[in-house]
Amino acid sequence: QVQLVESGGGLVQAGGSLRLSCAASRSIRSFQVMGWYRQAPGKQREPVATITSGGGTIYADSVKGRFTISRDNAKNTVYLQMNGLKPEDTAVYFCSAPHSWGQGTQVTVSS
Repeated sequence: QVQLVESGGGLVQAGGSLRLSCAASRSIRSFQVMGWYRQAPGKQREPVATITSGGGTIYADSVKGRFTISRDNAKNTVYLQMNGLKPEDTAVYFCSAPHSWGQGTQVTVSS
């Protein structure tokens, strides 16, 4: 397992941007897939974006064109750049790695 710590969440107005970071406790170079998920109040956790070790990415339809996932293996960190935020993006955002989850970071988008 690996420890994951998310940061970068906060309160932002609709249309604004945030950049989430996920710092891992050890090298992520060998992790074939890492991702970001989110869970809104009263809803199930859902995938937002994933990235492979080769840089391939997959996005949920709801965030395509607005969010960008990236990884920096040298820094053991995965990022989620979120632009054009909408109130419906409000959720706790979690970072994931094989067999591991972070504690989450709250993102709140006001209208």
